Amino acid sequence: MYKVAVMGDRDSIYGFAAIGLDTYPVSKTDEAAKLLKELADSQYAVIFITESLQSVLESEINKYNSERLPAIIPIPGVSGNTGMGLRNVKKSVERAVGSDIIFNNN
Repeated sequence: MYKVAVMGDRDSIYGFAAIGLDTYPVSKTDEAAKLLKELADSQYAVIFITESLQSVLESEINKYNSERLPAIIPIPGVSGNTGMGLRNVKKSVERAVGSDIIFNNN
């Protein structure tokens, strides 16, 4: 059975444990990259990651873009929403259909 993980700073992710998700607080970039690889290689189908951590681990995350699993999804942290999640959705839709059907920008 697949599981769901949440990675990021402790203050941003600790609430996800209350709904049964596995939380992994990280503070150092090198440990975060190692943890992401471990989670992706195990039984996690979805890995939520704070936007601030995603911006640091972008090259590692890009390795999984063409894989079926895991889905790595950015979420806002306690510092606020950077808009990165919405940009990723827009980019995915453009790749799938060939044009920007969400914002109609050419």
